[in-house]
Amino acid sequence: MIISGLIGLYASFVLSIEAWVLASNANASFGCDVNSVISCSAVAQTPQAQVLGFPNAFLGIFFETVVLAVSVAIFAGVRFPRWYMLCVELLYTIGLGFALWLFFQSYFVIRVLCPWCLLITATTTLVWAGLTRINIREGNLPAPTWLRRIVEQGLDWAFTGLFLFILLAMLVARYGVTLLS
Repeated sequence: MIISGLIGLYASFVLSIEAWVLASNANASFGCDVNSVISCSAVAQTPQAQVLGFPNAFLGIFFETVVLAVSVAIFAGVRFPRWYMLCVELLYTIGLGFALWLFFQSYFVIRVLCPWCLLITATTTLVWAGLTRINIREGNLPAPTWLRRIVEQGLDWAFTGLFLFILLAMLVARYGVTLLS
């Protein structure tokens, strides 16, 4: 969670800086503007990039900072109250839902991909999976016996990997070689 949180925070900062650059120069282009399919600036100029009236990257900074604080504390041995961990779970579930909504908007509606946004989708998925795993393991989230057993055996990571593989397969199926050119 710490590594994914750091990567997500870095990507959010990059996207935030790019949002400021675009605000001052709508014709700006970025290093991630590779072709007609991979273009951060094209995605950043859509309404989906500012759902709440400000760049979504600012939300990323908020969500990633929260998860980093919690992750470092857990790594240091802090045990948070159940209510707190459930609030963090809810907050990050909203964050995951938002990241996936943005992925599907980019895939189905905008039809242009932002590599930083894709990275945030992947890291948010990994952080959510890790957080959910901790909450199930510690009994914060009620889970049936079969799900607890899956978590105890570490098989939940296989499902997370499969989910990310499906997202990647969707990208390759739609854009194929264009992703590399």
